[in-house]
Amino acid sequence: MASKARIGRALTIAGSDSGGGAGIQADLKTFQELGVYGMSALTSITAQNTTGVQAVYPLTVEAIVKQIEAVGTDIGVDAVKTGMLFSSEIIRVVAETIRGFGWKRVVVDPVMIAKGGAELLREDAVRALTERLLPLTMVVTPNIPEAEKLVGLNIRSQTDKREAAKRLSGFGARYVIIKGGHDEGEMAVDLLFDGRDFTELAGNRIATANTHGTGCTFSAALAAGLASGLGVEEASRQAKAFIQAAIEDGIEIGRGHGPTNHWAYRRQLEKESARRDAPDRANEIATPSDEVIL
Repeated sequence: MASKARIGRALTIAGSDSGGGAGIQADLKTFQELGVYGMSALTSITAQNTTGVQAVYPLTVEAIVKQIEAVGTDIGVDAVKTGMLFSSEIIRVVAETIRGFGWKRVVVDPVMIAKGGAELLREDAVRALTERLLPLTMVVTPNIPEAEKLVGLNIRSQTDKREAAKRLSGFGARYVIIKGGHDEGEMAVDLLFDGRDFTELAGNRIATANTHGTGCTFSAALAAGLASGLGVEEASRQAKAFIQAAIEDGIEIGRGHGPTNHWAYRRQLEKESARRDAPDRANEIATPSDEVIL
C-alpha cells in the first residue's frame, strides 16, 4: 500500500474577524489555498467589518493555552504564526507555550492597528512582544508603522528601513521582513533581512481600497510555505506572489476597506498551467494518429 504524501500543518494564534477578511479567517483560507492543514487558537473575538472594528473581546489566557496545547499534543505543528495578541499577558503565555513545544518555524505578524484605526495591541504589550516573543521568532513581518513603533524610529527612506530591520533582528528574530505597502512609488517593495544580507521583494502597487487583511494573509502564506518545507526566502517569494494576486484580483464586498481575494493565487496558477498545456494539446490534435482503423 502506497504511503500518503506528507501534509504540512500550520497553526494560527490570532484574533477572529467576524467580517472574514483578516484574522484567523484569512489565515485559514490562505492555508487551505496553499495546500496545508490549518489549525487555530483564538486569542480574541472582534466585532468588525469593512468599515472598522466595533468591539474586541479578549479570551482568557487559560482558554488560549488550552487551544494551543490541544493542537500541539495531538496533531502537531510544522509552522505557527501569531497575529492579534492584544495584551502583554497573552503574549507572555503564548511565548511560553511556543517555547515549551520547541516550535522553530514561528512567524510573528505584530498586529497593532486595524485599517480603520482601532488599536489591536495595547501599549504595554510592545515590550512583551520584543522581549518574550521575538527571541523565539523565525520571521517577523511588520509593516512600516508597526516597525516604527517596535524600534522607535521614523522610517522615511530605504536607509531607515534597513536600520529598522537591523534593530528588529537585534531583538532575536532570525529574519525580518518590513513590508512596503505604506511606502510611496509605483512598486511596493518588501525588505527581507537575514541578519547579514538584504533582499528586496517587489510587486506593482495597486490602487485599491480593498486591502483589509493583507498583513494577516501575507504572514499566513509565509507560514504555509514554511510548513510545506520551503526555506525562508522561497516561502517569502511565494507569500509575496500570493498577496500580490489577492490584491490585483480584488473583490468588492462591504462599504469600507474590503478584503483581498484569497482564491486569486490558485486561479492564477491554474490559468498559467492551462496556457502552458495549450500548445501540447494543439499538437496532439494536429498530429495524425499512427492507429489505422479499417
